[in-house]
Amino acid sequence: MRRPIEMAVLLSGSGRSLQNMLDRIAAGRLDAKVSVVVSSREDAYGLTRAQAAGIPTVVINPRRYGNFIKMSHAIETALAEYPVDLIALAGFMCFFRIPERAVGKVMNIHPALIPAFCGKGYYGHFVHEQVLAHGCKISGCTVHFADNEYDHGPIISQHAVPVLDDDTADTLAARVFAAECEAYPAAIQLFAEGRLKIEGRKVRILK
Repeated sequence: MRRPIEMAVLLSGSGRSLQNMLDRIAAGRLDAKVSVVVSSREDAYGLTRAQAAGIPTVVINPRRYGNFIKMSHAIETALAEYPVDLIALAGFMCFFRIPERAVGKVMNIHPALIPAFCGKGYYGHFVHEQVLAHGCKISGCTVHFADNEYDHGPIISQHAVPVLDDDTADTLAARVFAAECEAYPAAIQLFAEGRLKIEGRKVRILK
């Protein structure tokens, strides 16, 4: 039998995506185990969720480091203490420089359809506000392998949602997050099954 993959989850806030993963794991719908949670903030509620589930936590606050390179090295050092097959970025609001050995093993989800409304500065409600400001008719989420550029790595999957005439940033965010709750675990499960193959800028899903 295939063993569950070991995951590190990096977050900065409420940990809703982490909780979604934990719920899927508990339900037997995701062949994974969260081995450690890393937060960039001491007050992130995601830490409380992790501790309630008995998961080790680490806080790496960027203010304690001179630059993102030093902070990224601190994250690498922390993760080296745990068996990690996949690093999942789940609302991690800092730039993590991916080491060579982790290329193809770091996954991210973005609340828009990349390459629209992505890159440095495009996060959270700002994304949804811009989608509405541009009069878009659809939005959604994108799961991708992360590289060392913002929202740039090879795309694994995209889930689209409609943008309604009376949407606010809050209502659109809720609809997009519902899509994220399906898309992210599904992509992680494909990784766990060894069915994702990176070919340049594309990700092929193996049968």
